[in-house]
Amino acid sequence: QVQLVESGGGLVQPGGSLRLSCAASGFSSDDYNIGWFRQAPGKEREGISCISMRHDNVWYLGSVKGRFTMSRDNAKNTVHLQMDSLKPDDTAVYYCAADRRFFCPPAGEYDQWGQGTLVTVSS
Repeated sequence: QVQLVESGGGLVQPGGSLRLSCAASGFSSDDYNIGWFRQAPGKEREGISCISMRHDNVWYLGSVKGRFTMSRDNAKNTVHLQMDSLKPDDTAVYYCAADRRFFCPPAGEYDQWGQGTLVTVSS
């Protein structure tokens, strides 16, 4: 059975950095895609980045492009989200999700979700 586990969240000052990780298990091959989402209190869930585990496809939300970098480690079935120049508006619970069919589909189309990790950006 497929499982996703996020880690790496915490408290950081504005301008600081964090690296989130998403470890996937239960896939029979690397033919799947990973997306990162976040949800702040009182706001809708938004997709911020996606990556293919097989192809060179990567996408970033405009508000994080240039500050966040997504990468993959196929040998460990793990993806990372390096977050630099963090702002208070980045405060949210961050989730990773996996889909075997599509690259960056709408949130409702993803097959599996992790439990989430909290990122708080505050002085």
